[in-house]
Amino acid sequence: MDPKSTTVLPVLSLLVAATMWGLFWYPLRYMESHGLSGAWASLLMYTGALVLALPWLRRSWPDLRNWPVQMAIVALATGWTNVSFIVAVINGEVVRVILLFYLSPLWTVILGCWLLGERLDAAAVLMLVLSIGGAMIVLWDPSIGVPWPGSVADWLAISSGMTFALANVKLRSLHQATLYSKTLMSWLGVVVVAAVWVLAIDYRLPVVESDILWFAAVFGVIIAIVTLSVVYGVSHMPVHRSAVIMLFEILVGAVSAQILTNEILHWYEWLGGALIVIAAVIAAYDHMNDKT
Repeated sequence: MDPKSTTVLPVLSLLVAATMWGLFWYPLRYMESHGLSGAWASLLMYTGALVLALPWLRRSWPDLRNWPVQMAIVALATGWTNVSFIVAVINGEVVRVILLFYLSPLWTVILGCWLLGERLDAAAVLMLVLSIGGAMIVLWDPSIGVPWPGSVADWLAISSGMTFALANVKLRSLHQATLYSKTLMSWLGVVVVAAVWVLAIDYRLPVVESDILWFAAVFGVIIAIVTLSVVYGVSHMPVHRSAVIMLFEILVGAVSAQILTNEILHWYEWLGGALIVIAAVIAAYDHMNDKT
């Protein structure tokens, strides 16, 4: 194979995936405007993705049998990550939600120290300082003078980043498990969490036209393809490089929100966002020397 293609294709796959995730909010809000809430959309979309992954069940069974508790934690953490992010991006400001989600490197470092016994180096400390500073600036409320989440969407976005970090830390300890089993459990987790959310909170059946239901199912297939695109990209390049490329999602989300909505970010939110992005880049490059 051409060496250039082995480099270009992973980069292109990640750029396409980051672009899709950055635009993810638009079809979600479209479905919500036609009566399909975030929880119901999550249930339908990821059920479609899970159906596509059922052929992997047989080859995933040994991993599920060997690490049932760890796999269950990955499933539930990933499930909450996706459902809470979907609900947050529908009801909150797009860029603000994405930025608060990208505090996940902060939570990853904290959980890594707590659960895996990892030690903080200078880069990790700098990342922590920038992440916390950026979060305080983004969450700053001039009316009350405190950096605190101002809405349910803020809380959901932060919790989404936390559970994303938990899933990543757990996945590090499951390095012997196959990508098939990890992906299968991730999608199953979204279906389970969305189903519980629907039963507990959003239990009324949505009254929507059939084409919206089909739209959700087809979008679930697109999610599956994008997920596999990410898996391909991160499997063919260093972790630090793929993580930085995925930050393109923030730019796409910011530009699309400015064009398609009337959402306006204040200057201090841009400043806080810049610090969070810098912290994420530092965290990504710190993985270059990560031997775990």
